[in-house]
Amino acid sequence: MIELEGVPELIDPVMVAAFEGWNDAGDAASTAVAHLEREWKGEVFAALDAEDYYDFQVNRPTVYLDGGARKITWPTTRLSVVRIGGEKPRDLVLVRGIEPSMRWRSFCNELLGFAHELGVEMVVILGALLGDTPHTRPVPVSGVTSDPDLARTMDLEETRYEGPTGIVGILQEACTHAGVPAVSLWAAVPHYVSQPPNPKATLALLNRLEDLIGLRIPLGELAEDARAWQVGVDQLASEDSEVAEYVQTLEEARDTAELPEASGEAIAREFERYLRRRDGGPAAPGGHATEVGDSSYLRDSSSGRTRPPKPPRAGEQGTEPGTDDESGEGGSPEPSGD
Repeated sequence: MIELEGVPELIDPVMVAAFEGWNDAGDAASTAVAHLEREWKGEVFAALDAEDYYDFQVNRPTVYLDGGARKITWPTTRLSVVRIGGEKPRDLVLVRGIEPSMRWRSFCNELLGFAHELGVEMVVILGALLGDTPHTRPVPVSGVTSDPDLARTMDLEETRYEGPTGIVGILQEACTHAGVPAVSLWAAVPHYVSQPPNPKATLALLNRLEDLIGLRIPLGELAEDARAWQVGVDQLASEDSEVAEYVQTLEEARDTAELPEASGEAIAREFERYLRRRDGGPAAPGGHATEVGDSSYLRDSSSGRTRPPKPPRAGEQGTEPGTDDESGEGGSPEPSGD
């Protein structure tokens, strides 16, 4: 029995979850939830028992000093709640943790128990995968669901993915079987610049989440960080002619593939976001640009090669984004976000 003492009755709550590990290329998804928690000052009200779900030789606890006393932080999944004010207040239940090492069904059932007790109306799970996408173009974000009705009413893709899955896919299916509406949002991270952080992918996920749940999300310095990240990667790429050539090939393939999709609907969606931000007041201005790391960014993390393979030409069938990540770290082979 889950008891939630001290948690007030929530208003139209939506649960937003992200997990570090296999489904979190560039740490883009977990950083997005951390951003929400920080900007809206989320208060942690529950944490899952780490002993039940984690292998501590894989995800080790950390020791720190607190006023001279040694303390231990255990790897786990924590839940916090934030209230967004305004004319129509709404609550978010934020779930942030690490992909569990074991007992995934029990893990999902425990999260669904919290969702039931809190009256959660919808679960949104954020993920990020490695893909053949250029860093110079907008980050592709796909929204998928296993619910045909939800796909139709919210303009989402109905997932058709088959293959290995992570905790994002398992939790989404658990929600579906429990009758809880669930959506997964997946950002594609360039595999040749897969090292975290990736503020541009984080920003893309938050923009898509904003459209999905109809809330204005304060971005703080994230937009400026994303611009600084791209400038830094541009500079690194320009120093390697092979990488620069590869990026240009990806740009051409992307532009050719998306030319028919440059529709009025996409333009209208961007204009609506602009109006929403203007009417709600400007986001906190960003005055700090984060540095981009060294040349290790420009490397395929799975093989260590600095010259990526040629991508398929537009119209040809290629491998699924993320399948080059043989180590299973940082990305998911699920292009449809299951």
